[in-house]
Amino acid sequence: MSDSTSSIAIPDQKRVGMVSLGCPKALVDSERILTKLRADGYAMSPDYAGADVVLVNTCGFLDSAKEESLAAIGEAIAENGRVIVTGCMGEEADTIRARFPQVLAVTGAHQYEQVVDAVHEAAPPSQGPFVDLVPQPDIKLTPRHYSYLKISEGCNHSCAFCIIPQLRGKLASRRIDAVLREAEKLVAAGTKELLVISQDTSAYGVDIRHEERQWHGHPVRAHMTDLARELGQLRTPDGHTPWVRLHYVYPYPHVDAMIPLMGEGLLTPYLDIPFQHASPKVLKAMKRPANEAKVLERIKSWRAIAPDLTIRSSFVVGFPGETEEDFTYLLDWLEEAQLDRVGAFRFEPVEGAAANDLPDPVPEAVKEERYARLMEVTERISAAKLAAKVGRTLPVIVDEVGEPDEDGDIGATARSQADAPEIDGQVFLRNVPATLAAGDIIDVTIEDADAHDLFGVPA
Repeated sequence: MSDSTSSIAIPDQKRVGMVSLGCPKALVDSERILTKLRADGYAMSPDYAGADVVLVNTCGFLDSAKEESLAAIGEAIAENGRVIVTGCMGEEADTIRARFPQVLAVTGAHQYEQVVDAVHEAAPPSQGPFVDLVPQPDIKLTPRHYSYLKISEGCNHSCAFCIIPQLRGKLASRRIDAVLREAEKLVAAGTKELLVISQDTSAYGVDIRHEERQWHGHPVRAHMTDLARELGQLRTPDGHTPWVRLHYVYPYPHVDAMIPLMGEGLLTPYLDIPFQHASPKVLKAMKRPANEAKVLERIKSWRAIAPDLTIRSSFVVGFPGETEEDFTYLLDWLEEAQLDRVGAFRFEPVEGAAANDLPDPVPEAVKEERYARLMEVTERISAAKLAAKVGRTLPVIVDEVGEPDEDGDIGATARSQADAPEIDGQVFLRNVPATLAAGDIIDVTIEDADAHDLFGVPA
C-alpha cells in the first residue's frame, strides 16, 4: 500500500487496514475509500495487528472469486476480529453474515459513503485540532508511475454468463471534465502510464447522451473518441506524452477512430478487447454485443495503421452448448487473428447468471482438454510474435530495480507498450545503470524472448 503520513501527530489516531480483491475497478474503489478515510483523520495500517478496523473489498464475479473473498474475510476476522465487508460480494449480505455473523457491516459495490460511515461507527475518528489543516494527497494502491483511470460504473449489457449489472448496476458514466481533471492531476503528480478502465469503455457517455462540457476553453463530449484525444494531449512535468492504455474495449465501429491516435503516438498502441469467443452460435448464446463478422478485416486494417498494435483478449471455453465444431472454429479464428496476448477461462456457473439454465453443459474433462488446446495455440502465437522483437529497440517503463549481484551488475523488471501491469508479460533487463529508478521510461535492445517475456539491455 502506498501511503504518505503527516508530520503532525494526531492523538489516538485510528488506523484502517484494507484487503482489496478482484479487478482494477475494485482497486480504484479501494483507493477512493482510503483517500476519504485519511481525509477524515485515519491512518493506514499495513497489517492486521496495527488496525482498529479492517476493510475487505470483495469480488463476486465467479463462484471461485466468492470463495476467495470469503476466505479473505475469514482471515481478517481471525487475525483482527473487527471487519467491514464491501464490494461486489457485498450484494450478498445474507451469505456473508451466515458464514461470519461477527462482521461489523456489509456494503455493496462503490457505496463509498456507506462504507465510510461504517468505519466511523466502528472506530470513531480522532478529533485532533490540526486534522483539517494537514494536506491529504490521494492514496494510491499502485506504484506511483502508473494509475487506473475509471471512467464509468456498471454495464448495460446482459451477457448470459455475467452478473455485473446485478452487482454494479447499469452504465453510469462520469462527467468528461471530471475524468480529464483526475487524469491531469495524476500525470502532474508523477503518473507516466494511465490505464483507462470501465466495464465497457467503448460505451462511455451513452447514458448521459454524450453530454458536452468545457475543458481548457473548448467543448468536449462524454464520448470515447473525445476522451482519447484529450488524454493524448496530456504531458508529464518533463514534457513527455504519458502512456494511455485502453482496457475493456468492445469493438464498436467508433473504435476505428482510436487507431490513428495510436499510430501518431498519442495513445499506447494497445487494445484490450473481450471477444470471449468466435463461433457465431456460441456468441449468440452468450448474448454478446458488437460481434460482427468483419472483425478480422478490421484487425488487419488496424495493424496497417498502427503496426505495433498489441491486441489482448480473453475467451471462455466450455460454454453450455459449445460443440467441438464451435471450438475448432475458435482455434481457426485465433490462428487468423494472431492476437498478441490471450487469457482463457473454463466456463463456470455463477449464481444468478442466465447461462446456468442453458442446455447441453460441457463436461469438466472436455473443458480442461479444450482449455489446454487453446493455450497451446495462443502460447505458440505469442512465442513467435515475441521472437520477432529480438534485435529491436523498444521503449519500456521500469517497474522495479534490483540490487547489484556479486559481479556488481544490476537488473530491472520493466514492461513494453505491449504489456499491461499484472496481466501481460514483462521485460527483464540486465546491466542497467545505478541511476535507473522505477517509473523511468528508457529504450531497450531486445536480446531474447520466450513465450511470454522479453529480455534485453538498455540501448
